[in-house]
Amino acid sequence: MAPPLINLRDIHLTFGSTPLLEGADLIVSAGDRLCLVGRNGSGKSTMLKIIAGLVEADSGDRFVKPGTSVCYLAQEPDLSGFSTVLEYVEDGLAHGDDHSRAFYLLGHLGLNGDEDPSVLSGGEIRRAALARALAPEPDVLLIDEPTNHLDLPAIQWLEKELNSMRSAIVLISHDRTFLENIGKATVWIYHGTTRRMEKTFHEFEDWRDETLELMELDRHKLDRKIGRELHWLNRGVTGRRKRNMGRLRALNDLRSERQNQRAMTGNVKLAVTEGQTSGKLVAELEHINKSFDDNQIVNDLSIRIQRGDRLGLIGPNGSGKTTLIKLLTGNMEADSGSIRLGTKLEMVTLDQKRESLDDSWTLSEALTEGSGDSVFVQGEQKHVVGYMKDFMFPPEQKNTPITALSGGERGRLMLARALAKPSNLLVLDEPTNDLDLETLDLLQEMLAEYKGTVLLVSHDRDFLDRVATSVLAFEGDATWSEYPGGYSDMVDQRGRGVDARAKLEPKAKKGAKSNKPKSSSTKLSYKDKYALETLPAKIAKLDEKLENLQVQMADPELYTKDPDAFNALVAQVGRIQEERDQADEQWLELELLREEIEGA
Repeated sequence: MAPPLINLRDIHLTFGSTPLLEGADLIVSAGDRLCLVGRNGSGKSTMLKIIAGLVEADSGDRFVKPGTSVCYLAQEPDLSGFSTVLEYVEDGLAHGDDHSRAFYLLGHLGLNGDEDPSVLSGGEIRRAALARALAPEPDVLLIDEPTNHLDLPAIQWLEKELNSMRSAIVLISHDRTFLENIGKATVWIYHGTTRRMEKTFHEFEDWRDETLELMELDRHKLDRKIGRELHWLNRGVTGRRKRNMGRLRALNDLRSERQNQRAMTGNVKLAVTEGQTSGKLVAELEHINKSFDDNQIVNDLSIRIQRGDRLGLIGPNGSGKTTLIKLLTGNMEADSGSIRLGTKLEMVTLDQKRESLDDSWTLSEALTEGSGDSVFVQGEQKHVVGYMKDFMFPPEQKNTPITALSGGERGRLMLARALAKPSNLLVLDEPTNDLDLETLDLLQEMLAEYKGTVLLVSHDRDFLDRVATSVLAFEGDATWSEYPGGYSDMVDQRGRGVDARAKLEPKAKKGAKSNKPKSSSTKLSYKDKYALETLPAKIAKLDEKLENLQVQMADPELYTKDPDAFNALVAQVGRIQEERDQADEQWLELELLREEIEGA
């Protein structure tokens, strides 16, 4: 058996007075695909940083095989000091790495490399960091929540990309489907220690529950043994003092063992404050059209939403999901068509960007809106500390600034704020971001029992399967279709998942002539016939040029010796590829036109 690439043994780490890791172990070997799972705050991200060498443990051993390359995707990347995104990604490449891979990855992640890092959104920063981590194709790839801020097409592309890489992977994610499609083994962090299961994540939850039951059984056995020893101590024969002292020491050891066993981790207590019952009809849209300038978002949409429906909206980024939410809730007027809303609607929104949080607040002020120490939940007054405990915030966090909360804590805070308000219509925009799997389970159960209506925007396929009663899917060209069931049901009916959004065609300049042939002709023009005959040879010649340029770019020393020459080659490849694509598209259109004319 080959030696491990990375070996962590008996890792201990304490933050302040709270032990985080207590004897954790982890082995990463070539080809591993490890899912690192556990509750928020269990130490997953810290464990990843210890593997990467970014955090030093209080005690324990960390071994990295000499020559092993390691890349780490942080949850909060820092792009300061770089003038462009491409510069940031290329900074992560080593001598001999393929620099053209940076362009390839950025393109698939919706970036071109020329962006100024100082003006990027949070999602764009995460995508740039993901490209930087993937570009070198390291021996070990450490990725923390890579699907946050990615749409479904990008997530599905990332799955294929990771599965094609030779790197060993250690992955943290809340996306069950992503974990199942990537992982081959699962490492569970629980009470500061690690347990490894050599099976895919699909079998993890059953294994975890069985393990917890056995742990609880062992705890009961230890309690009974302590009880028996206490009974003996109270009735023991004091004359046999030497024997008694030995047994007393054994009892103290048992007590110490019991004290060191942490209580089983509690769960978030999710309970929604339901408002009055809404009318049976929640919203009805008939023949709705909506555009912004020349960009059409919705084309002739008709849909009826009734009380109790849980509608999932799915589509690539930029397809118009936020616009649809505004139309469905009456917060935006359509260009044409009619929108009718139901009666007695009480809407509460959970926004993806956490924009409703004021960074000047403390945790307590965010829950009470800055007034007093009480929260009204389900019609009853509750002390803010008690409500904090329902969402796994300890009392000492009462005055913690919002800015000091982790992503998972901010996610739980947003849930706590939303669920405290009376509602019969919940609008959830990416509610799964930064929540751990156990909290997601409880959120799913709560939504299943919610008597109101839910509008859900999510890229989490498993969450959609478990929650949605129907999905409204983007079909392209501003067209939306409703499918009964969740995401998997839609795929079965539609025959495919969510497609990437087609790029908008540039507007034609005034007076410019289109190369697209007109289908009204009864026969091909001489010009079209000539193009149809000569384009295949032109395309072949362009392919040959591209192949020659790729050979030149494959020289590992070219970028080091002459960066300008390398960049010039990259630009030339882009121009020729664009010309080749245009020629291919023109030939295809002409061939279709020829078939149409001959078949008429």
